[in-house]
Amino acid sequence: MPALTHLLYLHGFRSSPQSMKARKTAAWVAEQRPDLHWWCPQLPPSPREAMALLQRGVADWPASTSAVIGSSLGGFYATALTEALGWQRAVLLNPAVFPARDLARYIGEQTVWQHPEDRFFFRAEFIDELDALGGKPLLQPKNYLAVIAQGDEVLDWCEMHARYADCRVKLLPGSDHALSDFDAHLADITRFLELTVGSEQG
Repeated sequence: MPALTHLLYLHGFRSSPQSMKARKTAAWVAEQRPDLHWWCPQLPPSPREAMALLQRGVADWPASTSAVIGSSLGGFYATALTEALGWQRAVLLNPAVFPARDLARYIGEQTVWQHPEDRFFFRAEFIDELDALGGKPLLQPKNYLAVIAQGDEVLDWCEMHARYADCRVKLLPGSDHALSDFDAHLADITRFLELTVGSEQG
């Protein structure tokens, strides 16, 4: 498989590029693979607008050397994007499986975890937008690594495991939704993405 040239990171619901996992991944890329084209955008609340932003942002990225890491709702988006664009590598961190169901109770004004002063409105029509994106069978399960914590206090790990059963799965006996022990898994993530130190630039 050709060396990776582009890496996208997608944060979760009520999160931002300032999340712990996003910052740690960005720091690893800056230190170990500064040749990579790295993008970690702030996603709009609307799933339709989020996917449109991503489609525009990666329009000229080569499918064979691009990859995405997505956390929670970002994992749901990462799956939709990978399926739509035919990317060959995606890492999902406690990915949301049924966000249309799970986020229905969050309709209304919300705050961003990392910046509580930042507010946004999660609208009822966003539920239909989520419904339109999910539920399809995976075309190439081998392209995915799912890191799933049985200690996830937000999402049902059994649903995650069932959705990605045919993929490579790293099932954690504990941990939590935020993957507070993310440092312990970064090596497996970069290995799956074949982001070896000193690899040739593509």
